[in-house]
Amino acid sequence: MGFPSSGVPRIPKGFEGAFVEFQSIPNVGKATAEDLVRLRIRSVKDLARRNPMTLYTALCRLDGARHDPCCIDVFMAAVDFASTGVGRPWWHYTKARKALLQLSAPKARTAKNKPNTCKPPRRPPATRT
Repeated sequence: MGFPSSGVPRIPKGFEGAFVEFQSIPNVGKATAEDLVRLRIRSVKDLARRNPMTLYTALCRLDGARHDPCCIDVFMAAVDFASTGVGRPWWHYTKARKALLQLSAPKARTAKNKPNTCKPPRRPPATRT
């Protein structure tokens, strides 16, 4: 997230109104508003129908970089506000985001679910006496 090195937001033509409208949402400043319009979201009403995880994935793909996962919290807060009108701080969504990421992450291998790749111990060679 953030502005290019010139400090001027990259707003696609025809999205200037949405850029301003998004900044009225709690937790959404210029950088997040810019991200939302770059993702071609046209209004708060349009934002209400979006999935925050999909927005995050699309933003990472668009920029060719993995963004801080806290961006998901901000997207969750913005989408929730757009659909309910209730504004909560972005960190209110951190626990839910972590749970979602835990569910979508590949299951870690533990001693309980690890396939048995161990071979039986080798017998020491017989010794001659």
